[in-house]
Order: sequence, then C-alpha cells, then structure tokens
Amino acid sequence: MESKFSFFSQTHNLCNLLILVFFSFAPSPLLGRLSFDFYATSCPVAELMVSNTVRSASANDPAVPGKLLRLLFHDCFVEGCDASVLLKGNGTERSDPANTSLGGFSVIDSAKRVLEIFCPGTVSCADIIALAARDAVAIAGGPAFQIPTGRRDGRISNSANVRPNIVDTSFTMDEMIKLFNSKGLSVDDLVTLSGVHTIGLAHCSAFSDRFRQDSEGNLTLIDTSLDINYAQELIKKCPAGGSSTSVTVNNDPETSFVFDNRYFSNLLAHKGLFQSDSVIVEDGRTRKQVEEFANSEESFFKSWGESFLKLTTIEVKTDDEGEIRHSCSFSN
Repeated sequence: MESKFSFFSQTHNLCNLLILVFFSFAPSPLLGRLSFDFYATSCPVAELMVSNTVRSASANDPAVPGKLLRLLFHDCFVEGCDASVLLKGNGTERSDPANTSLGGFSVIDSAKRVLEIFCPGTVSCADIIALAARDAVAIAGGPAFQIPTGRRDGRISNSANVRPNIVDTSFTMDEMIKLFNSKGLSVDDLVTLSGVHTIGLAHCSAFSDRFRQDSEGNLTLIDTSLDINYAQELIKKCPAGGSSTSVTVNNDPETSFVFDNRYFSNLLAHKGLFQSDSVIVEDGRTRKQVEEFANSEESFFKSWGESFLKLTTIEVKTDDEGEIRHSCSFSN
C-alpha cells in the first residue's frame, strides 16, 4: 500500500497542474464563469465538508463512490451539470425508470444540510455533486485534483429529457460517439470516462441482452465477445427465474471497490460487463487507447483528470441562469 500512496502523492500535483493548464485554455464560455477559488471567501470550508461527508459515507458503504460517480454522469448528461437529477416530483428526471436505480442522494443531502448550517444559501447542489464525485474517486484510490466551482442549480427537470441523453448499455460505438460529441466530449473522453466502470454495481437487467433466457428462466450466452468463464460467473449470480432487477454484480470482477486501471485490462480479457464496454475494445478507433490505459495506470489517471473536468463543466449554469437551492430535492 505504501508504494500506491507514494504514487498518488507524486501524481497529485501533476494532475492539478495539467487541469489548471487545460482550464486556462478552455473555450471562452467557461472562462470567468467557474473558478478554483469560488468559495474561498463565502464558504472556505465547503470542499472539506463535502470531502468529509463522502469519506464517512464510503467508510460505511464501499459502494458509495460508484453511486456518486453514476449520479454525476446522469446529472451532467441531461440539462448539464445543474443538479436537475436531484429534484423530486412527478415527471422529473429522478422519476424516470432509467434513473430509479441511481443512488448517492443521501450523501449529497447530508453534505447540503451541513453546508446550510455553516454557509446558508451559498453552496449549490450542482457543485456538491461535482465535488462529491471528484472526492469519491480519490477515496476509492484514484487521482486527487482540483475542479472549478460556481455552478448554479437548474430549475427544470423533465423525465422526457433522460432517455435521449444518457448512454444505454446496448449502444454501439457510433451511438456513443454521437452522444458524447453532442456534449462536447471527444472519442478520447469516451474511452477515459468509460473507466468509471472500474468501480460500481450493476443490475442483472443491465446486461441481460447478452444472454438468452428460456421459458424456465435459464440463461444462455449469445454474445460471443464475452469471455465464456466470466459469462458463467454472471449466470450463477443472476439466478434463473429470479428478478433480474433486484440482483447486482460488480462492474469490475477483479477490484470492485478500487478506482484503478483494471477495467481496461478486463476489456482486453473480454470481461467487460456491458455490451457498450465490449465495443470499446473491439473498435479500431478506441482499442489503442484501451491498451495504453491497461498498460499504464498513470496514463489513465492523467486522462481521467482532464476528461472529468470537461464532464463537470457541461452546460453549466452560473449567475442568474440558476439558483442556490435550500434543499437539493426541491427548487426554491
């Protein structure tokens, strides 16, 4: 473990430097809208409080980091990074069936409650989601780095916007590239951010399209791109005749709660859980990057910091474009 922590400490400053340089040359809409010291005066303890909340929750439930990362993706890809996924109510993003399995809401709510005590009406729920996901990666063993803050919370949350804006596990490479490009993310970002599957859990229903189910509920592998032994393990964990929506398996069968580069090694071994994972290693446009990340965790971590920054600045709302919610679940 000592060598691992030594690596993190050596790369921490490098990651921060790279992100600062990237931000300096970012497209003009970002400049002047978000900043790395946004809460320096108004709430200097903001990031520490979010980090402590995430660390405490993760100590009680090692699945929390994966939940927080998935929550961030589902927020930023729909209406931008504006915490619209947190709003409760009929017809909201949160009510859509694609989001009913999301978790991590209680962690965001806990951080918000503490911040409202020390810095009332100051820190947005959108910033809390972004910071919590950033901290989740570091707590799970990944790189630690700075991200800018200053996001405002959106007032619009519509379930109809969910399905057209999130990746389905059955997507082809072309479908994923098209969606990522629409968010200002490149093919390199697609491969890098797919590394989120190095942690987290998935319901059996999320990869059921890779199997055929007979009248008695027994599964048979039909996707030849999946390793047969790994497929047999999945079949054992998803019982015949059982509810595939109630059983979960680890996204990464090797190091399920550690943020590392094992996901990419798994892809090369044909152990990507989702069809959308497998196509990344099979496509000539992306295989080289998969191989690079599988061989170098340092390269993956460097790219993760850069792509994560781009993810957390998708269509952000600032100033009077949004609000600072008193409760993350309801608009003011």
